[in-house]
Amino acid sequence: MDQNTAIDTTVAHPARRYNYWLGGKDNFAADRASGDELERLFPKVRLGALANRALLQRATRFLAAEAGIRQFLDIGTGLPTADNTHEVAQTVAPDSRIVYVDNDPLVMSHARALLTSTGEGRTAYLEADLNDPEAILADPVLRDTLDLSQPVGLMLIAVLHFVHGHGAARPIVQRLLEALPSGSYLVATHATQDFGTPEQQALYQQILEEGKTDVWTRPKAEFAALFDGLELVDPGVVPASEWRPAPDEELPERSDINVWTAVGRKP
Repeated sequence: MDQNTAIDTTVAHPARRYNYWLGGKDNFAADRASGDELERLFPKVRLGALANRALLQRATRFLAAEAGIRQFLDIGTGLPTADNTHEVAQTVAPDSRIVYVDNDPLVMSHARALLTSTGEGRTAYLEADLNDPEAILADPVLRDTLDLSQPVGLMLIAVLHFVHGHGAARPIVQRLLEALPSGSYLVATHATQDFGTPEQQALYQQILEEGKTDVWTRPKAEFAALFDGLELVDPGVVPASEWRPAPDEELPERSDINVWTAVGRKP
């Protein structure tokens, strides 16, 4: 089947809506309408998207430069913009290898065209769904690109909140971590309502029930539980903008970001 036949341009997709918020061009009218509606209800949502993207770059740089990670499994890749995981990692270590995973065929078609590796390293792409970790782990492309006997940086950036249900994300994360050796890292970000007013929280619950948003927010305790058994890297569980920012960076209000972040090492 031609990949493009699987792209439904009439239904908003998270990766394309995120691309729209980041100022990208790879989105359709439905994605823009969804993004605009969420931004109308929650005017700072674009700030959260930008903070999340900046966090991905800082965390990737930390893993490559300070933790010595040379392999990355980035699930929920999103559409290519600037400074993607492999670009940041390979700037530090040109031999880094990255596997990107997304369930949007548009993402995969763009990734194959645009996300080119250094000669020393390698990038590969899987069209798969986070909800089926077994299929991701069993894919021969992953096994051919990454050596799972060596540490891996597992990147779950702004993707776990598309797994709906209380406690539903934890077994997926645990299964992925089970397949990775000691010395591997988990980097995750997750939308939250923890900093919203009671009125904002009630409004969000309403639009979730009405199907106007596909983001299942989680509180800090449930997000932190994803890192049970891991060694948290300082500063622990914090908003995306507060995880190792530049020394002179002006931090926004937490209520402007609404994204929890943490990095943990598997002992």
